[in-house]
Amino acid sequence: MNVISLSSTQDRNFVAQVEKESGQSVSQCYQCGNCTAGCPYTSVYDIPVHQVMRLLQAGQKQTLLSCRSIWLCASCQSCTTRCPNNIDVAHVMDVLRHMARREGHATEYGVKSFVDSFLASVERNGRAFEMGLLVSYILKTGKFWTDVDLAPKMLPKNKLSPFPHKVKNPEAIAKIFERFRQEGHK
Repeated sequence: MNVISLSSTQDRNFVAQVEKESGQSVSQCYQCGNCTAGCPYTSVYDIPVHQVMRLLQAGQKQTLLSCRSIWLCASCQSCTTRCPNNIDVAHVMDVLRHMARREGHATEYGVKSFVDSFLASVERNGRAFEMGLLVSYILKTGKFWTDVDLAPKMLPKNKLSPFPHKVKNPEAIAKIFERFRQEGHK
């Protein structure tokens, strides 16, 4: 069991920043545990969702930004739909993940690599190009044999095209990424 000294590690600005970016009032969480009970990934989290919310209320920035749970959240919205106080918990987890990324915390390098590869593929092609995404992910992680057993199933269904599909308005996609960069996101 980890013991955290709340008074020495509390960061109230962190709580305010998360509330501002998420638009949620985290103080409304009263630890009912419905979010954790409904989360399909609780078994792989290092910190269950309700404890993430409690640590957030306590301003435990370093603990939260360096935990695995925020990277493993699938944003399935189960926690959000079960919250009796209508807190968009999935959005809070998303904000925490973005904050961790901005501050250089990426405890789950495979997840970060996949997201980076996916976004680069969408920016370059206007939509995800599966074969390019796969190659980029493999080059970043060195995991050459990950999911190789799926290829025989995907190839006959034309799910791994050697060329990217064209989109109707690639300029619109480029503008989205340009606006994102102008807003100072990494």
